Amino acid sequence: MTKSILVINGPNLNLLGTREPEIYGADTLDDIKNMMTSKASPLDLAIDFRQSNVEGEIVNWIQEARTDFDAIIINAGALTHTSVAIMDALLAVDKPTIEVHLSNIFKREEFRHHSYISAAAVGMITGFGAIGYLMAIDAVTDIVKQ
Repeated sequence: MTKSILVINGPNLNLLGTREPEIYGADTLDDIKNMMTSKASPLDLAIDFRQSNVEGEIVNWIQEARTDFDAIIINAGALTHTSVAIMDALLAVDKPTIEVHLSNIFKREEFRHHSYISAAAVGMITGFGAIGYLMAIDAVTDIVKQ
């Protein structure tokens, strides 16, 4: 039975590939989507890949996951460090959640060291670039197939 995974990308991630490639890498969001889809398909996982610069839209998507998805992979971008609303939504839907960051947030500015998302996540993958999303598929596969 196919498991459905919601992949959420937050503000400014639509600029990947051109925005500070020395920090975030050269892969575009479409590149990451294609890598994830290729990896997920043989694992019998369906990926619904989304990006928004709007916090409320992300909260709505998370609430949608309550009935429509088996797990969530989220890179909330800068909202990671500021959004109690996203944290509360993740806690409310009670779906296994993997938090992903392209850069190592703990090697960056102090304000980036705190994540509200972590309070609702099973775990965090940080600092591996685009490969972190593929690592998240491995993690979520083990969780949803149990």
